[in-house]
Amino acid sequence: MQPVINIKNVKKTYIMGTVEVNALVDVSLQINKNEYVAIMGPSGSGKSTLMNIIGCLDTPTSGLYEFNGVNVSEMNDNELAKIRNKEIGFVFQTFNLLARSDALHNVELPLVYAGMKKTDRRESAKEALTHVKLEDRMHHKPNELSGGQRQRVAIARALVTKPSIILADEPTGNLDSKTGIEIMALFDELHRQGNTIILVTHEEDIAHYAHRVIRVRDGMVESDHMVENRITHKAPVSVE
Repeated sequence: MQPVINIKNVKKTYIMGTVEVNALVDVSLQINKNEYVAIMGPSGSGKSTLMNIIGCLDTPTSGLYEFNGVNVSEMNDNELAKIRNKEIGFVFQTFNLLARSDALHNVELPLVYAGMKKTDRRESAKEALTHVKLEDRMHHKPNELSGGQRQRVAIARALVTKPSIILADEPTGNLDSKTGIEIMALFDELHRQGNTIILVTHEEDIAHYAHRVIRVRDGMVESDHMVENRITHKAPVSVE
């Protein structure tokens, strides 16, 4: 089976003035369809750089990165944007929602960029919001929603293009513990439904929702193992 993500001997170097900083030294890993993977590492470990490369927000200095069998290592910005918009659903710690737009329009946005006609994209956005149990909040603006509801809107927006992977960066970082558990239960449910999920976190308990943990340190993969005694919660109906 061809992996969704195939990274081989990837290096990323930044020039900061006269200093060369090696954010990634030599990283190789593969992620298959329908895996649930957590990427962990302390500040400065290279995990954010690795996430940016996986998410096609940046390209490696050297090495190979194949996404669904396509070499994206040397793509230009426009080509990377097409992959991002179609194949990757992003979920961020800060939600990144438009304050003046309701939930429905926020979820629609990736389909606007994709050029989908209005009636079709509206239908797809409603379906995605129903998927995360927010059908009764679709005309609410972000300031009328709780933190957990805002993150559900962000997850619906990530799902609306039916992407190859969902890439979640510290998705519970701005939420209280109870709401964080509800959001992680939702990710569990999405994974059971066949979604490939890559979670970037520095929290051990959040990483233990995943089936596999990749630890990054000093720009290299320190360990890559399956999770024993992983945390599971049945997804709640509540959206408070």
